[in-house]
Amino acid sequence: MADQTPSKTAVIQPEKTEDLPKLTPAEFRVYNKMAEGMDRYHNHFRQTWNMIYAACEANKRPAGMSIRQFMSVADRLIQSLTMHHTIEEEHIFPVLAKKMPAFKKELELLTQHKHIHEGLDKLEDYLRDCRQGETEFRMSEMKNIMDTFGKVLWEHLDDEVHQLGADKMRRCWTLDEMRRMPM
Repeated sequence: MADQTPSKTAVIQPEKTEDLPKLTPAEFRVYNKMAEGMDRYHNHFRQTWNMIYAACEANKRPAGMSIRQFMSVADRLIQSLTMHHTIEEEHIFPVLAKKMPAFKKELELLTQHKHIHEGLDKLEDYLRDCRQGETEFRMSEMKNIMDTFGKVLWEHLDDEVHQLGADKMRRCWTLDEMRRMPM
C-alpha cells in the first residue's frame, strides 16, 4: 500500500445542490462541523498508519525508536481505532442512521468497521505473540497484516468524512438538529 497523505482540509466538494438554497458561511460551518471533527481524528490515524507502514516497508524502525516503542505505537493505533469505532457505533451512528442510510447497520460504513477490526484483531494477536516470545517480530509480517485491511481503512476514513459533509448533512438535518448532534 502506497503512502497515503492526510486530508488537507475537511471542506467537502459540493454535490449538485440546485434544489437547495445556497448556504451562508455560518450555515456551512454548522453543517460541516462533524466532517471537520471527524477528519481531525482520521488525520491522526492516517499519520500514525503512515509512520508504521513506512517503517515496515523500509524494514527499519523510525530513528531512536526501540522495537518495544514501535510495537506500542501500533498497539495505541489499534486501541484508538477500536475506541473511536465503538463510540461511533454506540453513540453517533444510531442518531445519524435515523435519517441517513449510510450509517445503518450492515451497510457500507459499518461493514467497513467489521473488515477493519478483523485486520486490527490479527495485528493485535501478532503483536501479543511477539511480546510473549511465541513469534519473532518481523516488519515484513506486520506489513502483510496491515495490507489485509489497509485499503478498506483508508476508504473508510475518506467515506465517513464525505458522508458527514455539509452537502449531505443539510439534505437530512435542520440547523437546530445539527447543533444538537452528539459530536
